[in-house]
Amino acid sequence: MKKYLSEFIGTFVLVLFACGVAAVTGCSSEANAAYILTSLAFGGVIVAMAYSIGNISGCHINPAVSIAVWLSKKMSTKDFIGYIIAQFLGGIAGAAVLMALIGTGKGLGANGLYESDILKSLIVEIILTFVFVLAVLGATSKSENGKVAGLVIGGSLTLVHLLGIYFTGTSVNPARSLGPALMLGGDALANVWVFIAAPPVGGVLAALVWKLLSCKSK
Repeated sequence: MKKYLSEFIGTFVLVLFACGVAAVTGCSSEANAAYILTSLAFGGVIVAMAYSIGNISGCHINPAVSIAVWLSKKMSTKDFIGYIIAQFLGGIAGAAVLMALIGTGKGLGANGLYESDILKSLIVEIILTFVFVLAVLGATSKSENGKVAGLVIGGSLTLVHLLGIYFTGTSVNPARSLGPALMLGGDALANVWVFIAAPPVGGVLAALVWKLLSCKSK
């Protein structure tokens, strides 16, 4: 339960703070200070959580990461299910608190389709998630990387946001997307399935590619 609680807290913080920064700064697809600040906020939360709850749960706080770790046989099915539930509940709780603080007028950092195109949005999210999860798997593959893994993973999340915000607002995390969409309703909720479906596909692809690469290295 400590692991599940850690995942709940981590995802709660991610949505409240990182989506909160996106909302209060007015982040949009236009490159400006808010765009950069939001990218840094997502990466910064991951760094902070990695060095606080990482030793307890591994700091997945993302179903796409958990599915890749599970496929890599580094966690049990029971823990995988527990992590997913905790992450979604944490994301919903974080969005609920954010809505209570600022209302829904600023958007709560919800994701949106790129050019109203479902296929393009799916492809973008799969690619972004693939890159991020591959970085996670690589950074955590050796115990000696432990001291810097959080920085690498946080930097990777910042990187994918620097590109992805322009297209979809960057999800790469179904739990991060569902909470704001539930609070907002409307188009955000109608289209949230894209941001729930695409990241796990990217995570699975990353796990398969990492397995291929690591086997070759041996």
